[in-house]
Amino acid sequence: MAGGSLQKLGGDLRIDHPQDPEGKYLLHSFVESPEMKNVYDGVVGLDARGKAAVKLPTRFEALNRDFRYQLTPIGAPAPDLHIARGVARNLFTIVGGKPRMHVSWQVTGIRQDRWAQTNRIVVEERKAPEHYGYYLAPLAHGKPAKRAIAERHRPDQGNSRETRKGKEKPRSRR
Repeated sequence: MAGGSLQKLGGDLRIDHPQDPEGKYLLHSFVESPEMKNVYDGVVGLDARGKAAVKLPTRFEALNRDFRYQLTPIGAPAPDLHIARGVARNLFTIVGGKPRMHVSWQVTGIRQDRWAQTNRIVVEERKAPEHYGYYLAPLAHGKPAKRAIAERHRPDQGNSRETRKGKEKPRSRR
């Protein structure tokens, strides 16, 4: 377990592949957002009146705010399908579908727990002066690998960036 935040260029979850756990891994990407977003989803069957109540985990409202909804009818169009009642008591209501139809749903929320409230993500930040002109992923920007921030801070190069064997000290760009 790690505390604090994780900074990365991308990420994945690696598990043993469920169909070949001895020979393969299964990799999935993380959901990324400029907000601390939680995603919940599922499929629900509507009743004879074209209505369903979706029960969310008991922690849902304590953990989240600013809900967003997505509905997709399965098997037939449902132009009147909609959220009749937004989340209240960890439940929301779908109406307007055809009787016994299935509906794929998704609801997202922005974390509002105490840690999230005091550690909001800063979406944009300026690079430190010593990182100007350098990149996290220089090749993706058509720049040589030597322009990587990680390359600039390699332990074998020291922190002073002094010249070596007649090579010039790289200059920072502003």
